[in-house]
Amino acid sequence: MSRAGVFWWSSRRDWRQREVKVVLSSLIVAVATVAVISLFADHLRRTLVSSATQFLAADRQLESENGEPIPAEWRAQARSMGLRTAQMIEFSTMLDGGDNFQMVSVKAVDDDYPLLGEVEFQPGPGGERSMRAEGPPPGELWVNSRLLQLLNLSVGETVAVGQKDLRVSGILVREPDSRFNLGGLAPKVMMHFGDVPETGVIQPGSRVEYVDFYAGPEAALERYYSWLQPRLGPSHEWESIRDGEAISESLDKAEGFLLLGGSLAVLLAAVAVAVASRQYALQQRDNVALLKTLGMTGRQVNRLYLERLGLWGLLGVIVGLVLAVPGFIALAVTANRMLDRPVEWSLNPAALWPALVTALVALFAFAYPPISRLRTVPAMQVLRSQPGEQGEGLGRDLPVALLAIFALLWFYSGQATLVLALMLGLGLLMATLTVVSWLIVAALRKVRGGGSTWRLALVSLYRHRQSSLSQMAVFAMTLMLAATLFLVRSALLEDWQAQLPDDAPNHFLINIADNDVDDVEAFLIERGLSAPMLYPMVRGRLTAVNGTPVRETVSKDADINALNRELNLTWMDTLPEDNRIIAGDWWPDTESEGASVEAELASKLGLEVDDTLTFTIGSRELSAPVRSIRTVQWDSMRPNFYVAFAPGSDLRDFSSTWITSFNLAEGRKSILNEFSAAFPTVSILEVDIFIERIREIIRQVTSAIESILIMVLISAALVMAAVVSATLLDRQREGALIRTLGGDRKLLVRSTMLEFALLGFFAGLLGVVAAELVVWILQYQLFSGSFRWHGTLWLVLPTLSAVVLAIFGRLQLSTVLNVSPMILLRRLES
Repeated sequence: MSRAGVFWWSSRRDWRQREVKVVLSSLIVAVATVAVISLFADHLRRTLVSSATQFLAADRQLESENGEPIPAEWRAQARSMGLRTAQMIEFSTMLDGGDNFQMVSVKAVDDDYPLLGEVEFQPGPGGERSMRAEGPPPGELWVNSRLLQLLNLSVGETVAVGQKDLRVSGILVREPDSRFNLGGLAPKVMMHFGDVPETGVIQPGSRVEYVDFYAGPEAALERYYSWLQPRLGPSHEWESIRDGEAISESLDKAEGFLLLGGSLAVLLAAVAVAVASRQYALQQRDNVALLKTLGMTGRQVNRLYLERLGLWGLLGVIVGLVLAVPGFIALAVTANRMLDRPVEWSLNPAALWPALVTALVALFAFAYPPISRLRTVPAMQVLRSQPGEQGEGLGRDLPVALLAIFALLWFYSGQATLVLALMLGLGLLMATLTVVSWLIVAALRKVRGGGSTWRLALVSLYRHRQSSLSQMAVFAMTLMLAATLFLVRSALLEDWQAQLPDDAPNHFLINIADNDVDDVEAFLIERGLSAPMLYPMVRGRLTAVNGTPVRETVSKDADINALNRELNLTWMDTLPEDNRIIAGDWWPDTESEGASVEAELASKLGLEVDDTLTFTIGSRELSAPVRSIRTVQWDSMRPNFYVAFAPGSDLRDFSSTWITSFNLAEGRKSILNEFSAAFPTVSILEVDIFIERIREIIRQVTSAIESILIMVLISAALVMAAVVSATLLDRQREGALIRTLGGDRKLLVRSTMLEFALLGFFAGLLGVVAAELVVWILQYQLFSGSFRWHGTLWLVLPTLSAVVLAIFGRLQLSTVLNVSPMILLRRLES
């Protein structure tokens, strides 16, 4: 028979063998699971980014703070590259309501605004709110609802912006680019871009900000920025959604979890294929011996099985991807129903690469090593039965498997911390399993045969000690991965909810004068608002590090936004509760000197404790040593600062204003008008709408987390089922023999379920221990959260895994109980 004939002959025989079906099923499950999660994670990532970009009303913004308009040819170039553009001017002015005047922040937008998102509009107090894809038409003005009371206005009346009279035609409830900017003023009004020249407000030297909006494909945006970057001046700032600290942290945590879910799915896929292929190799020893007696060499045997492995891989990838597409569509449609701002689903071919790479690595790093050793099977195996390889080759396979796992996780996540955490968890699990295995074998060795359920279960565990311990290792690993995802999901949501509780600060008071601090605090307390934390604030620009100009200490290619503007500096004696020191020490007393720097800024600048920072404040300079580096929760919606000075520093000698934040319910907005009347020079920044946007992202991430968790749990259950079924033939043979020898059906059922329940309990316990270690590392390093022990899971997971595996064990006995032992034995030996 020709080589091709042998290949097709052996392949046809493979389809009738249960082991091949297990390998192929595991590969299909692996490819389908990773493909669905990759496609779904890509869809959710686009959904989150799409929702978040509505904070900019576009994909990118270009700001000009020098009072000079952005050149029109820049917008023309953007349009020629396939981008959509819009324009806006921001400035502050007095709004003349006849008998009353009020300082307002004006946003003048053109007909194309907004490019993304919608403006929330209300025709009048108590009117029905609606979403509009445009700003006010020429001659009209949309105002903040507070202005109606402050100026004693009604919708339909006329106000003056400079020399231009505009009709108040509605209430501006929310605009999509409502940024969290401590330098901004409230209340806001919106007018048409074309009305600005007639107001006469903007004059040479006026403090005005020009903003251009851009939207389009990411590749086009990157090409445009490459063209634009050499033309930008010091006062120009190119912004994406990632440049806002609060939004950026929320998105980073969300994408980090999606990567974690996908990485765990990759590991589960590898485990499924490795277990199934090893069992297949053990079952093929007799076939290989037969082929060798017919004249086939070891090299030919290896090539034959390599070709068959390639065929299984091709079929597994095709069937897995075919199954993944409807699964992804169902998840995407279901998720969109739960989202306030759904994104139309689409198949992204690039998202399928992880599934293809997973299949390739799983085949040749996990399936091929045990199959490749079949060429060493002696021909005498056909004449006398020899034991299988059992633990043989594990020493060679394990390093290959670990390297493959590391490569897969690195390829999929690109997160060194994530990969190391999972590898450490697996290492701890393997070390613990080694010790536990030795103890279990030592204890079971003393058990003798008998008729009781416990004795029969323990004897069976000892008789199958190698396969049982292997199964327990796989179960423990699977449970560790599922528990890790569940614990991180719970901790991530709890941390988010803790940072943005219902009473999170949603209003800021800015520019509080020194002599008003006590009165402002008393005003808020008298009206039942929580006692606020007030912080002094001094504007200064970082100009030197250790005496060297700061621009010379960092790479020219480094884009550090904090160096392009003045920073809000403060002094404080107590470390805020949501900050954490990661280097150095907080100052011990109120007489201390020095500065504390935010961790990300310190990393970008290469700062270390005891470095000296120099700031230019007005015409003076201030130098201070770095005493500590701390993390900051930007999404906590409390006043946060890149640099905080010690209470005894010279920063106190500079003129300062104060800032505070507090929570105010929607129905108590009238307090803001009282405050404005009492403190007309203090600026009020309303960020309640911004907080609602953050919460919207959290709700979207929550739905994503739930969906991915369900996917991984289903995958884990399939892996456990595949592992249990790998010993199905041996279990059925023993069950048939026990029944032939007069064994009771109830005794067989109880002992088998107890045996698997013990495996499940110990596997669950080991899985929890390893998961706690992984979560501890991830919470501190990847998600910047806090860690706590999960006592409930230590009870629930071992119990649940014991019950699930007991059910799997019972399902294995269905054939044994329902078929005559003689018929079953003949079928198994055929």
